[in-house]
Amino acid sequence: MNNSRSIKAVEWLKSSGGITVTCTILVALAVSIHKGPYVLVNTLVTGGMWALMAIGVSLLFGVMNISNFAHGEYFMIGSLTAYYIMHPLKEYLLETPNSFLAFITPVLGIAGATLAGVIAGILTDKLIFAQLRKRNREGWLLNCFLITIGLSIILINLHMLIFGNTFKGVVNYWDVPSLALGDVYVSVDRVVVFFIAMLAILFFWYLMMYTTLGKKIRAVAQDENGARMVGIPVNRVYSTTFALACGFAALAGGSLLFMFPSYPTVGIAPLYNSWFIIILVGFGNVAGAVPGGFMIALFQVVTRTYMGEGWENVIPMFLISAILIFKPYGIFETKVRSVWEQ
Repeated sequence: MNNSRSIKAVEWLKSSGGITVTCTILVALAVSIHKGPYVLVNTLVTGGMWALMAIGVSLLFGVMNISNFAHGEYFMIGSLTAYYIMHPLKEYLLETPNSFLAFITPVLGIAGATLAGVIAGILTDKLIFAQLRKRNREGWLLNCFLITIGLSIILINLHMLIFGNTFKGVVNYWDVPSLALGDVYVSVDRVVVFFIAMLAILFFWYLMMYTTLGKKIRAVAQDENGARMVGIPVNRVYSTTFALACGFAALAGGSLLFMFPSYPTVGIAPLYNSWFIIILVGFGNVAGAVPGGFMIALFQVVTRTYMGEGWENVIPMFLISAILIFKPYGIFETKVRSVWEQ
């Protein structure tokens, strides 16, 4: 058993995915030594959240064949919800200090953001995509593309109409001293956000691999008609899938409020990053979204460090294009057979 695992590990390291991941780690270490550990810290914080965003996009694509171009707006919903939970509580704490409330306020904001994303995802599926499934399955990919583009425009303009165009954010979550890691000081907010991302990814992995719900989701992704024949409630699975995907996006928005204040188009950059990731790792490759999130985050942090913020999306896109010339199905060589054959 150990020998077979070792052989598989060696084979993976020799594959394009293994080589790319190894090179990414080496680049991260080299740049951290040259420019300082803050490069690695920023990569870990944003990479974890981009991975959550990409998991949502890849999950919808792999299970429901939906190319969701409104996914960034659920990030916006999460950030907006977190702001309207945290801001009033922080204002109250200025007049009436309370250590327990100060500790729990960011937790309430992030939890509320996640719940808002889950509810928004269920409503989106029930009101839009469930109706489309009943009436028309022809041209599904194109219809979903057009619907999600329209949904994105509607949500952005609703934000402008109801909440205005002003930036809504918080300076920090916890007003406590930064943590000293050697010669580097890291804010508690960033450390907590990284662990939130890791816990969410572990939760998702456990859910998909070891729970009945996860097995149902995987069964529907492999064969919808077969799943119906064995009694799996497919429509309920679709709603749950949408809830998970949008919940992860909203969790990212609520967790990164101190870095990305809420405003109407705050979800555009996370959406682009999500699509960068799933194009890089392969459409529908949910597992590959995790290392892909950290790769894209590293590309952006390194580009911003050496070339400035205006180039942070240019160089990663160039690198992705160069990789895809040689690996058109992504670095993990995931073919979107189920999508095109349907």
